[in-house]
Amino acid sequence: MTETDPLAPLLDLADVASALDRAREQVDAALRHRALRRHGGAVAAEISLRSAVASAALDGHAHPVADVRAGTVTDPVVQGALRVAEAVPALADRWPRTPRQVLARLHVLAARGLVPADQLGRPVARPDVTPQSGVTPGPDVTLRLDGVSALVGGGTSVPTLLLAAVVHAELLALRPFAGPSGVVARAAARLTLVAAGTDPRGLLAVEVGHHERQPEYVGSAGAFATGTPDGVRSWLRHYLTAVELGAQELTRVADEVLANA
Repeated sequence: MTETDPLAPLLDLADVASALDRAREQVDAALRHRALRRHGGAVAAEISLRSAVASAALDGHAHPVADVRAGTVTDPVVQGALRVAEAVPALADRWPRTPRQVLARLHVLAARGLVPADQLGRPVARPDVTPQSGVTPGPDVTLRLDGVSALVGGGTSVPTLLLAAVVHAELLALRPFAGPSGVVARAAARLTLVAAGTDPRGLLAVEVGHHERQPEYVGSAGAFATGTPDGVRSWLRHYLTAVELGAQELTRVADEVLANA
């Protein structure tokens, strides 16, 4: 790690290093589950489903997993989250090389049918309102997206769990796209873990962890947006807790699949 690494100071925030160690231990243990050797495909499919449902719920579109599994839910946010989840494996290789293009693709998948077609994949200046044709991103949006892209492209050497946390929170704070921007932010964090090899098969249900602690998720994301050390620390601790919960969800799913094999 170099002295100029922009994320290096995060490791010095109180309790972050110890929370990181705990999360990594949980991840390593979950990824060693014996069900993954023979039934990894079934586990991955169930995790993808549960993660997509949780991500949509975090954007205010909650539906029972069983209903979504049965195909009876037509909610466009849920359908967009499912499309995004399905696309993650194919986008992982491109994520570090062309992150802006991948973000655009995630938005197209997430927001189809929810925002005007000519705005799909395009950052907007005012993502809090319905964008009109011709709206272009403001300088702050562009600069901060460039900053996220630089980090994803190799601009930091901090542990991948911390990078994913920052990518997630930055995109939540920035809301660079209209519509279900949270779905895009959570997918970008997942892609960060997959692309770096921390979770190569996309098996950690981190979105489920966020959903289980939704009030904390919302509060800590808002705290991160303030830019204060305490705010950033609050988010990182939440994110790492969500990773632990996501690892526990993976273990539960793997146990279920193994029991039913």
